[in-house]
Amino acid sequence: MGKDLILGTKKYLLLFGDIAILYFSLWLTLIIRYQTATNTLWLKHFWPFTAVFIIWLIIFYVDNLYELNYTQGKASLVARLLRSMAIGGVLAIIFFYLGQNRFFSIRPQRVLLIDAGITTLLIYFWHLAFITLTKSAKIANGLLVVGFNQLVKEIAEEIKQKPQLGLQLRAVAALAGTTDIPESLKAVTIYNNFEDLKNICLEKKINTIVSTIHPRENPALSKSLFACLPLKIRFFDIATFYEKITGKIPVTTIEQIWFLENLTESRKKLYESLKRIFDLIFSLVFLIVSLPLIPLIALIIKFDSQGPIFFTQQRTGKEGKAFKAIKFRTMVVNAETNGPQWAAKNDQRVTKSGRFLRKTRLDEIPQLINVWRGEMSLIGPRPERPEFIEQLQNEIPFYKERLLIKPGLTGWAQVMGPAYGGSKEESLEKLQYDLFYIKNRSLALDLSILLKTIKTVLSVKGQ
Repeated sequence: MGKDLILGTKKYLLLFGDIAILYFSLWLTLIIRYQTATNTLWLKHFWPFTAVFIIWLIIFYVDNLYELNYTQGKASLVARLLRSMAIGGVLAIIFFYLGQNRFFSIRPQRVLLIDAGITTLLIYFWHLAFITLTKSAKIANGLLVVGFNQLVKEIAEEIKQKPQLGLQLRAVAALAGTTDIPESLKAVTIYNNFEDLKNICLEKKINTIVSTIHPRENPALSKSLFACLPLKIRFFDIATFYEKITGKIPVTTIEQIWFLENLTESRKKLYESLKRIFDLIFSLVFLIVSLPLIPLIALIIKFDSQGPIFFTQQRTGKEGKAFKAIKFRTMVVNAETNGPQWAAKNDQRVTKSGRFLRKTRLDEIPQLINVWRGEMSLIGPRPERPEFIEQLQNEIPFYKERLLIKPGLTGWAQVMGPAYGGSKEESLEKLQYDLFYIKNRSLALDLSILLKTIKTVLSVKGQ
């Protein structure tokens, strides 16, 4: 069976699963709403909702929920599914409003709301299960990389660790004389030129080409890539592909023009306004919910070590504005007598109660005040100390650009990146996650980060 046929079968299986979920969700909704699903009640809802389901499936298709070349990660899946259901929900409301008493007699306000909620949850878990069930190198998309650098090494490792991406690195067309290809890629076919990419693609059954070299810089590469057009192969530059599969921006390969092309803040005005409203509402709600915990936390801190209950420290906010971050104290008093120090794993300065507060993120409750004041947001890059920013901006390109938005109580780098930013390497990795968030930030991505944070808190895996 050819690979394209297998891929098509996977798409149909995913689609049929969604169709089954749509009708099962409707049946379950009728049970919840009316405590029954008689034939009469079912038929009354069946045809109107069938029209709605067709609309939803079209939206799913347009939003690439059935695009298997790159199996969606959780964050991307949440974003696409919520966006699709929001659009589908609006269109369903319009459909039922216009069609009532013309094509059907039902007015399913509660039914539509319940059904949309059940459908979203079930389709989300079905797609996640599908990703798990279809991890197989035999049906993976063949990948060819043109050129070789450090990012290619990272991509190869990412593909190896995440088979759910549905990718298999099968060939590297490196420049003649490339010597730094690691032993781990010995199984990958290495070509010393890229003048015959079409035959390489046919031989290795390549579906995707990623290039570290811009075609404009090499006429031979441009000609060879153009010859691959009839094969309907997808082409990516290395930075775009790296971002797609890692959720990070490759800082070492981008230039200033990247920020001009990708960080058009005028497009985010509505999002920023809505986010501020959510920040105000949720920070107030979380503060009220946390009120019973505050006296208990204060007692634990006092009994564990001498010193104040709260700890304030100057941090750098949006556009470099300084503010005082408020937290529950988790370290011994005078922990930095020798000057500012990075936090570290098993840090001896952290008290026993402090370790618990950090693992549960309870030490950050007072920062909800910073969110309420507008100095921070619930979601954003970690608020860093000015001393470290001054140091890192001289060592890491574009480090200060993380200050383009408000820092957050939690963020993409906090839930995806290394536990600590206590080195140049870890700070660089966190910056790459921060820039990804700044570029792609949306309410759906914020919701995904918030859910990941709640999971971290409940599993006591904070740092």
